Amino acid sequence: MVPCFKARLEIGFTSNMDLGLSLRRRYQLAIRQRSIDIVNLDKKIAIECKRYTWTETGNVPSTKIGFTNEAAFYLSFLPDSYEKYIVMLRSHHEKRNESLAEYYSRSNMHLIGKTKVAEYDPECDELRIISADNK
Repeated sequence: MVPCFKARLEIGFTSNMDLGLSLRRRYQLAIRQRSIDIVNLDKKIAIECKRYTWTETGNVPSTKIGFTNEAAFYLSFLPDSYEKYIVMLRSHHEKRNESLAEYYSRSNMHLIGKTKVAEYDPECDELRIISADNK
């Protein structure tokens, strides 16, 4: 269990990306009363945080991937001037040759458009961009 994943991600993201401004959490989108986890209105950055892992047996957490796709859908409503991210908790399984974020990016590239996929490793306090240009 990773305590305060969103808070740690916010700190890691701002220091890794050298934003210089704090990010607002839970920004309310005008669409269907859906909020975005972390938003910087000045820099036009929107981040959805997903703290999902492979199943215990190494299978894809299908329902959770569906919720991630829903987040990508809502991010798509933001203007193109926004830099959009789905940041997932780093999750590896011995049965898999890729992290869950790498799997998500590879298998859902057609759905996520220009949204960037990243993974955050709280043990190393490291943020890694998986897909930077999904046109």
